Amino acid sequence: MFAEEIRKLSVSEIQTQLEDAREELLRLRFRHATGELKDTNILKQTRQKIARYLSVLKEMETGAHREGEA
Repeated sequence: MFAEEIRKLSVSEIQTQLEDAREELLRLRFRHATGELKDTNILKQTRQKIARYLSVLKEMETGAHREGEA
């Protein structure tokens, strides 16, 4: 999901998806530690997804992104 798509969501929806992504990362780390995870690139992708959610939340909190601004 791109940042533009995330910005269209409400704060509560973003927080829910952030929690889900963090849980997913935890499960992936366990699978990686036990040798079950074959595609380790998904760890990086999940961390990037979490960073996008956090960035958009911070934008909303500080008012950096407002409707109509480019």
